[in-house]
Amino acid sequence: MGQSESKLFVISGPSGAGKGTLVARVRDRVPNLGLTVSATTRSPRAGEVDGVNYHFLSDDEFSARIEAGDFIEWAQVHDHRYGTLASEVDRSLSTGQSLILEIDVQGALAVKERFPEAVLIFIEPPSLDVLRERLLGRGSETPESLELRLHTAKGEMALRDRYDEIVVNDDLESATEELIAVLHRHERN
Repeated sequence: MGQSESKLFVISGPSGAGKGTLVARVRDRVPNLGLTVSATTRSPRAGEVDGVNYHFLSDDEFSARIEAGDFIEWAQVHDHRYGTLASEVDRSLSTGQSLILEIDVQGALAVKERFPEAVLIFIEPPSLDVLRERLLGRGSETPESLELRLHTAKGEMALRDRYDEIVVNDDLESATEELIAVLHRHERN
């Protein structure tokens, strides 16, 4: 692997900024990135496998793991909880692979406290108007949920100066290339 070393990259940004799409594109082009399996309290969907798609935990198990300090971050999302287990991050980094976590802003800041060497990358939409259009384009937002997401986005964007890097997702191809360049630059440092 030359002089590069494994790094923990944390990607976050507002809903609709295109984080998931960018991370999927980067994974296609940088295949040696490690993956963690998140834990959740929701039930498996058809075809999902425990330990592959998620670690499916009961509410009690999840609470016990929080109490034990097993999560580097977790969040309540609607009716369920999701979290990243420290053991998953340690397992992936111990293989020498760099790792990308795609998590919310609060979670990202919590990861930085636990792993100070983590590289936080904020994916930013070109503007709130573009973000509004993208969210509307999903066709899944009610007027209320749209306003809530935009309000949340403003708060998240106010924290972007706490990040090591900012990638503006204006054009998907150039944002993908920029994100890959950021990963390679930090792996060499």
